[in-house]
Amino acid sequence: MKKEHDIYLFGQVLGTHSFLLKDGFLRPDEYSEIGEQYFLPGGETGTAATVLDSLGVSVCMDGTWIGTEVAPMLRKFYEKKNVDISSMCFVQDDPGVMDYVVIAGLVRSPMGRFQTLFSSGKRWWSVPSEEDIAGCKVAAIDPYFGNESLLAAEICVRHNIPFVTIDSMHDSILNKQAAINVVSKECTSKYPGMSPEAVMELMMKESDGLTILTQGEGNMLYGRKDGEIRRMKPFDVEVRSTLGAGDTFKAGCAYALLKGMPDDEIVRFAAACSAVAISRFPLPLNPPKLEEVQDLLRKAD
Repeated sequence: MKKEHDIYLFGQVLGTHSFLLKDGFLRPDEYSEIGEQYFLPGGETGTAATVLDSLGVSVCMDGTWIGTEVAPMLRKFYEKKNVDISSMCFVQDDPGVMDYVVIAGLVRSPMGRFQTLFSSGKRWWSVPSEEDIAGCKVAAIDPYFGNESLLAAEICVRHNIPFVTIDSMHDSILNKQAAINVVSKECTSKYPGMSPEAVMELMMKESDGLTILTQGEGNMLYGRKDGEIRRMKPFDVEVRSTLGAGDTFKAGCAYALLKGMPDDEIVRFAAACSAVAISRFPLPLNPPKLEEVQDLLRKAD
């Protein structure tokens, strides 16, 4: 029987060990005091699922295979949330994908074994289910899982389901077919010598969807094919941790797409979600609530 959910998510779901330092970022040969530390769901898709649940929509999530160390935490975390993880693959011969993130205010440094995993030549993620995707109204697809990410997009197109993607290159199928492509400042480094505006022009030319370029504290750029590039200033909040800011922005875009918001409102809503997210730590235990996002939007008017 087809599952019915508001939003389908496909991509990175992992266990994140996060460490919030007390007195600034790590310095060579100096001691650093840990203020808070947690082991919670992370990854672009895992974080987005947590945020979307907090915004009040139902989610079906799939992607990374879940190992023995991550599984108990993940199951317990989502057991009372409107996030369906029943399609995910739980394996018994591996501890699971984890990362480690050191954080101090605006600065963070993630560590993991993703280069080793991706270079192994083995698949460590699921094949997306057409039944899962067909039962949703909107999707979000991470681009990292090769043919499986492309298959998720193909199924979305087949069923006329709009989807959000992130950091998809201008000539990729995901950029060409996405309703929204959220491009980070880090992604623009793959276009050496090009200004953010030039990268935007290249992205917009190849897509019928909305392209959004986020630049941290800098102005967001957004626009569509044959249109002008528009700019929006991020919301000014006191930053506690930037971990999950981009993933929350993606979740905000998926929510806005689900609600049929126009372009200006999509960018503004997603930016407000991200602003609320960076004002607290840890994000999975304190995700933005819809009323908090709406309150920030009202105060900024």
